[in-house]
Amino acid sequence: MFSSPQFYNEQEAKKYSQNSRMIEIQTQMSERAVELLNLPEGQSCYLLDVGCGSGLSGDYLSEEGHYWVGMDISTAMLDVALDREVEGGLLLGDMGQGVPFRPGTFDGCVSISALQWLCNADKRTHSPPKRLYRFFSTLYSSLSRGSRAVFQLYPENSEQLELITTQAMKAGFSGGMVVDYPNSSKAKKFFLCLFAGVTGVLPKGKSAKKGKDWILEKKERRRRQGRNVRPDTKYTGRQRRPHF
Repeated sequence: MFSSPQFYNEQEAKKYSQNSRMIEIQTQMSERAVELLNLPEGQSCYLLDVGCGSGLSGDYLSEEGHYWVGMDISTAMLDVALDREVEGGLLLGDMGQGVPFRPGTFDGCVSISALQWLCNADKRTHSPPKRLYRFFSTLYSSLSRGSRAVFQLYPENSEQLELITTQAMKAGFSGGMVVDYPNSSKAKKFFLCLFAGVTGVLPKGKSAKKGKDWILEKKERRRRQGRNVRPDTKYTGRQRRPHF
């Protein structure tokens, strides 16, 4: 098992950041994370991106008109972010040692595919429960009251989910796990949605039903990516009649 900085060396960091499929997946998950943050409509917010990597999630945050600071343990990934001239601020740091910001700094936090690394004991001195608690307690402090933190993660098993959620609640957060497409082995995605200082209603996960809204959303995303997309009509998303 590699630790995060070992896996994302210079070669891997560049490869990851130039892979069009990776970019598309990262953008989709960032889009969903921001949706779950439930930020005020039409307002620029100051966000923390934990495990920001080369800044792919940050690109989406910038597109949406938000300001952000990205934090990552991989120097190679941050170097790629600098080369790409991302718009956010960048910080080299181990999230297991805590979030080094003043109380109430951020309006929200997103994290894509990073939180599960804290379940690994990469060094003999590492205690996953302690590192998770240190991370969540300092993050809680750095968020403004009433804000949210959303983590997309790849848990190895239910024990990891339990460990992560327990330490988050111990640090003062409320909330829980939102699972998109729970019945699909391929499309299933886990999002830990946390509330700072207030108890909110946990959003519902997306289901596999691909209705008109889903189709319009996908077409709009493809337009933003500069692809050729057919114009919307009154027939968009309408089920075809069966042929006899």
